[in-house]
Amino acid sequence: FTGGDRPYLITGSDDQTAKVWDYQTKSCVQTLEGHAHNVSAVCFHPELPIILTGSEDGTVRLWHSTTYRLENTLNYGLERVWALGYMKGSRRVVIGYDEGTIMIKIGREVPVASMDSSGKIIWSKHNEIQTVNIKTIGADNEIADGERLPLVVKELGTCDLYPQSLRHNPNGRFVVVCGDGEYIIYTALAWRNRSFGSALEFVWSLDGEYAVRESTSRIKIYSKNFQERKSIRPPFSAERIFGGVLLAMCTNDFICFHDWAEGRMIRRIDVNVKNLYWADSGDLVTIASDTSFYILKYNRDVVSSHLDGGGSVGEEGVEDAFELLHEINERIRTGLWVGDCFIYNNSSSRLNYCVGGEVTTLFHLDRQMYLLGYLANQSRVYLIDKQFNVVGYTLLLTMIEYKTLVMRGDFDRANALLPSIPKEQHDSVARFLESRGMLEEALEIATDSNYRFDLAVQLGRLEVAKAIAIEAQSESKWRQLGELAMSTGKLDMAEECLLHAMDLSGLLLLYSSLGDAEGLTKLTSMAKEQGKNNVAFLCFFMLGKLEECLQLLIESNRIPEAALMSRSYLPSKVPEIVTLWKKDLQKVNPKAAESLADPNEYPNLFEDWQIALNVEANVAPKRGIYAPAKEYIIHAERPNETLVEAFKNMRIHQEEVLPDENGDDTHEAIEENGVEESQEDAVEVDVEADGSTDGTVLVNGNDTEEQWVLTPDQ
Repeated sequence: FTGGDRPYLITGSDDQTAKVWDYQTKSCVQTLEGHAHNVSAVCFHPELPIILTGSEDGTVRLWHSTTYRLENTLNYGLERVWALGYMKGSRRVVIGYDEGTIMIKIGREVPVASMDSSGKIIWSKHNEIQTVNIKTIGADNEIADGERLPLVVKELGTCDLYPQSLRHNPNGRFVVVCGDGEYIIYTALAWRNRSFGSALEFVWSLDGEYAVRESTSRIKIYSKNFQERKSIRPPFSAERIFGGVLLAMCTNDFICFHDWAEGRMIRRIDVNVKNLYWADSGDLVTIASDTSFYILKYNRDVVSSHLDGGGSVGEEGVEDAFELLHEINERIRTGLWVGDCFIYNNSSSRLNYCVGGEVTTLFHLDRQMYLLGYLANQSRVYLIDKQFNVVGYTLLLTMIEYKTLVMRGDFDRANALLPSIPKEQHDSVARFLESRGMLEEALEIATDSNYRFDLAVQLGRLEVAKAIAIEAQSESKWRQLGELAMSTGKLDMAEECLLHAMDLSGLLLLYSSLGDAEGLTKLTSMAKEQGKNNVAFLCFFMLGKLEECLQLLIESNRIPEAALMSRSYLPSKVPEIVTLWKKDLQKVNPKAAESLADPNEYPNLFEDWQIALNVEANVAPKRGIYAPAKEYIIHAERPNETLVEAFKNMRIHQEEVLPDENGDDTHEAIEENGVEESQEDAVEVDVEADGSTDGTVLVNGNDTEEQWVLTPDQ
């Protein structure tokens, strides 16, 4: 035995038993019987009050080292057991079989510890009881959040049973230790035994009474004077009990709340309960399940009036006894209430708190921790790990009070409390207000410029957002503000923001929508400087600067695109660009380069070539004249046809309306390229700046000069 207080050793033998010996008196203390074959491996666990025995019958048996009661039997079907191993400081045990090895973990890692409201912590290491006091750390010692506290451990005494749970009563005068089917109540200061009895579980009420669960069918309630006051036999199998404002008994499927005074059932709730946490006020309770937790309001007045009025209580209890306030899908490891704020750590090792259904993460824990309590005078919450290391994290009481007042709608008192909250916590307050839909108040309180900008954008407070953007000089902020200003019709501000953000695409949209030729001209220079050739091209195109469009395509090595564009808009430039194209293509594919046709050499391969040249010559002088944007509707109603199509339609109309010298309505056939056999027609087309026909087309014939005025169909 490694505990040091008992001179024991254990042996296993072929008579199918294990024996515990006192090696000082050489006497047998206990014989452990139960195996069906030779006992081949035995050991005392160094941390837990457990004896392990392994046998050739294939089983491992776990015995209580104090009572020598058989606690559990393990059989993994790997034939005979030959070895048992453990590591000090760990709860892992290794078992060696004929067919392999198994590692198991026994016991719980939750430390058996409790802290009272003054900061005094009591914990048990095996049967030894130790105490530390957080108040011993002076104010001069600045301990960072999450840093281990340098506490001085003092021995308080020993316990006659192996503690499985340890809890202070509400006023901190007494501590109960429960384990091995018994409980003992000690005084917290002197560690004197005040009461004891049988119990599988022990719970305190808020006023100092307590209840014990002796079995699944019997619960006893005791007064503050440690006298039995009432015995309850629930009509179901009570697997667990919880204390607090009400006495709760639960099975795997539901929980029933009873009052402490008479043991009357108050309410049944169908939920699988893992733990229960009451607020000090008694008005709020948290029910934790495997996957989520529920915050309920206890309507004490409704219950009192119902019971005092002689109302009947059915199987479900008082219907309006509880009101569900919030359901949060997180698994709680441990939790506690501070006012109306519920603090907990979850399975993801995050320390959170919840006020009004809004969950805030305080810190990310680096290991599994367990909540001890909260000291309001220090504004710190304390946790402990399985090695009994205590750490603290700051949680301002004023912050909790402020959020609680806001939840209750008491904004005057909340605003009066705000100056006592440090400036560095104002953003947290603002986010809480935002979650409650109070954006204006959040904007007034927030200090972080990025967060204030987001709030101002949500509220449409463009001037506030603009001031923040000027201070921050962030392109993303200017761009976001510019888009918002554009959507709200504040175009001057939108232009300013987009210029600050250098959002050329946004400026292109803005200037083109406004018909701002001067703005587009400036934008072309900016776009070319930044290499945004796509924006520059569109600006040139909308301004009618087709030569600049071609030059930009050539500079960008987009010669094929330049050739196609010149064919459509500047046919006179086609020969020059084809020459460049051939020269460029000659480097990679000479055969393809030779196949390119020059319209000067092969005009027959280019449909309406001469017409296109004549139209270009007449359109060019008016290309830089821009119609006012307000006249858009007039131009939009005109037929959507190209100049060449307009010319063709005019020629067809000419043939229909002009008789020949003999009065015939026919006309001599005109060649496809628009010329007579002897000489070309001279074509003059009057167009608007946007490239659509104005309705006036003049045609000079080869013998006599004639004029027609065409009005397109409206």
